[in-house]
Amino acid sequence: MSQDQYVILAILAVTVGLFLWGRWRHDMVAVGALLAAVLGGVVSADEAFSGFGHPAVITVACVLVLSRGLQTSGAVDALARRVLPHEAGPTLSLLSLVGLGALLSGFMNNVGAMALLMPVAMQLAKRLDMSPGCVLMPLAFGTILGGMTTLIGTPLNLIVSGFRAQQGAGGFGMFDFTPVGLAVALVGIAFVALVGWRLVPVRRQAGMEGFETGAYLTEVRVPETSQCTGQTLREIEKQLEDAGAQVVGLVRHEMRVNAPSAYRRVLAGDILIVEAEADALSGLLSRLGLRLEEAKRPVDTPAEDADLDAVAETGAASDAAHEAVSERPEGGDDEAGEADRSRAEPSRDIVLMELAVLPGSSLQGQTASDLLLRTRYGINLLAVSRQGLRSMGRLREWPFRVGDLLLMQGPPEAIGAFAADKGCVPLAERELHIPSSRKAWLAGGVMALAVGSAAFGLLPAAISFALGVLASMVLRTVPPRSVYESIDWPVITLLAALIPVAGAMASTGTADLIARLLMEGVAQGHAVGALALVLVVTMTLSDLMNNAATAAVMCPIAIGTASALGVNADAFLMAVAIGASCAFLTPIGHQNNTLILGPGGFRFGDYWRLGLPLELLVVAVSLPLLLIVWPL
Repeated sequence: MSQDQYVILAILAVTVGLFLWGRWRHDMVAVGALLAAVLGGVVSADEAFSGFGHPAVITVACVLVLSRGLQTSGAVDALARRVLPHEAGPTLSLLSLVGLGALLSGFMNNVGAMALLMPVAMQLAKRLDMSPGCVLMPLAFGTILGGMTTLIGTPLNLIVSGFRAQQGAGGFGMFDFTPVGLAVALVGIAFVALVGWRLVPVRRQAGMEGFETGAYLTEVRVPETSQCTGQTLREIEKQLEDAGAQVVGLVRHEMRVNAPSAYRRVLAGDILIVEAEADALSGLLSRLGLRLEEAKRPVDTPAEDADLDAVAETGAASDAAHEAVSERPEGGDDEAGEADRSRAEPSRDIVLMELAVLPGSSLQGQTASDLLLRTRYGINLLAVSRQGLRSMGRLREWPFRVGDLLLMQGPPEAIGAFAADKGCVPLAERELHIPSSRKAWLAGGVMALAVGSAAFGLLPAAISFALGVLASMVLRTVPPRSVYESIDWPVITLLAALIPVAGAMASTGTADLIARLLMEGVAQGHAVGALALVLVVTMTLSDLMNNAATAAVMCPIAIGTASALGVNADAFLMAVAIGASCAFLTPIGHQNNTLILGPGGFRFGDYWRLGLPLELLVVAVSLPLLLIVWPL
């Protein structure tokens, strides 16, 4: 062995050990490995950061941004409402939910798909009277399986494709992963939905939020286009039951009707007083075509400067964003008005923030109308939460008390100024996305064009998806301010840092050395045995350390193994892609497993009960298919 081989093996051993230890973040470990390789002389200083410009890294970042557009536009919400059954039993409901998760994961980031469907899974568990974990774990595993079906389904496939391109064979195509990946996904989904969910330990839910805020009272207006127009309150409340919401009042022609008759028909222009959790507002508004009554553009924000898309993204309907609000102080001079309006400078950032009214706050006894929130601060009051009490008047006329929770909309600096002035404390920033059918079609169209141009070879994947991101910014399906927030920078850094390290394993001959040891010591020179070994070793490592890191470490070994045996490397690279994706035994192997740890109330050792039989099934299905589709 040469000195360079000793150096890179030592770096690799320490890196894997730190990944398994888990004390430091994976991106920190990856950057440390890169710098150690540079100091050790196995990676040149000029090439140290070349990974940040690697097409696979660029493609991963762009896919994350396009996934954000699908999330915030409501495209996925609309699809879920149309696909998922509302009255079916556990088997059909789980099959539909997990199948939808897998389908979405094939064309968007699988972590994003999981995050989108988690609230749906929680509602399904409640409807079926099941433990949340019995729905969440099948969904998590289904979204992981779905990512194996296309080039962009998971960053792992892009990494594997990048290593193939480095060998001069060109990268894999958009659907090269489909023949094996789709078969594995279909068998896995059928197993977890029909049988596997019964293997999940029943645990008490740990909770999805850090604190409980109680139900909010908010006012929603019924537009002419809403499906609620002409329906009775009983019909509307039946649709609100799944979201845990209820109608507690109705306003017509500025007159409030408390406890209205269940058979009263709702007319266009009516205002419904709805009691609901903040996180449920988005779903019920989009489902019924309602809009928040108070979500309007501040009067002093010029139309050309206001970020109307940002307003829509945080809860305002598009039509409300164009309404002017004539809420001026009565009396007072112009200088006072200018002083008040100076706090409400136009901002490109519109957020939702929860504020708690503290003891001694000057808000006590005042109403939203008294405060002239839009004129003085450029913010809106969307909802109020007060445990055990309900307002008997309009929301803007409800006197505030100590302990009230206010859901405010506006620029963060304006909300902060209001909180400081009035004696409130910010609790949390909320994400409330009110879907827009126009933007949903635009976001879906941009993604379809990006996927199509890459799939048919019209453009390289990195260029195709980068154009998609630019189009999303121009069309504002992803507001420009949200582009960089959409990217998982630790994952990007990890990939970019490990690509030069993996290249050093190949250039120093270390990958070939490891491959020969595996072949001679374990596989005994048998190509099929070597393929099975690569698959199982990759799957095992992926359960214990970051799956992207596993792919980056195993790809050079897979290529070296195929070279030592004199066979086609494609089957070995595909085995790495499948094995690195199938991290089902621990909560740390994949981010989707980590996402469900708290909401499902799981323990570290709960995953293997469903994960182990699923991994064995994956090996049994994928190994013969690899030999058929990618013959050695």
